[in-house]
Amino acid sequence: MASSRSEERRAQVMIGDLPNDFLRVSNTPEGQNQQVMEDARIAQVLQAQQAAGFAMVPSNVAGRLSISVVQAKLTKNYGLTKMDPYCRVRVGHTVFETPTAYNGAKNPNWNKTIQTYLPNGVDSLYIEIFDERSFTVDDRIAWAHITIPEVVKAGETVDNWFLLSGRQGDEKEGTINLIFSLTPVSELQQTAPAVGVPVAYNTPVMMPMYYPPVQPGVPVQYPAVQPAQQRPMYTDDDLKEFKDMFPNMDLDVIKSVLEANRGNKESTINALLTMTAE
Repeated sequence: MASSRSEERRAQVMIGDLPNDFLRVSNTPEGQNQQVMEDARIAQVLQAQQAAGFAMVPSNVAGRLSISVVQAKLTKNYGLTKMDPYCRVRVGHTVFETPTAYNGAKNPNWNKTIQTYLPNGVDSLYIEIFDERSFTVDDRIAWAHITIPEVVKAGETVDNWFLLSGRQGDEKEGTINLIFSLTPVSELQQTAPAVGVPVAYNTPVMMPMYYPPVQPGVPVQYPAVQPAQQRPMYTDDDLKEFKDMFPNMDLDVIKSVLEANRGNKESTINALLTMTAE
């Protein structure tokens, strides 16, 4: 059994010179679509990790950046019958997506606020607008490379419109309304307790139970103990969510990883990412 597995793995090894396009995204439509789908999967995973909450503030960040994607005014409707735009925002290595503005057409409204730590040295973001499609790959209709205003790092809030590029030409696809604000590292609250301050934890208290003395010849009746209902470690919705994040992963494998991590979503995501990387 072990020898057959090792032979299968050896058969998958590439021997010889690597091709010139190794680990590179090709300029063909297929390669670009593959990158778009991979970015979408990364966005789902990172948003799930963000939903679990921030643990500690990293040491190499300027603060927590808040970006409100309010609305856009687009030049053209590229949909056949309608256009359902949504935004994808990349800050450093972090990717976020807004909800889809169904029937938004040329005037979509999102009003979505995202928060992320701003690494030192990162002074810009890349934003893309896609038209959500039902049966084909989502169509990219506009994009922009936006420099974060310097006054934001000084503590000011900036509400501005930025030009979009697209098929109509550079900075000719319309505008998008963004609101920036930054919370410095010094103002971020740490989740760890302060040194020397006692921390109180809730401890269950066992209450004593008394039973009446037993009379000879009289049957004793004790109160029935209700069995504690155990919550399931995961639900069908959890399985569907993980299956959407990892479409190439077998459902039974996802179940086993969830059970091994006792239903902990963050640990399960990290384990599945490790398995995918392998």
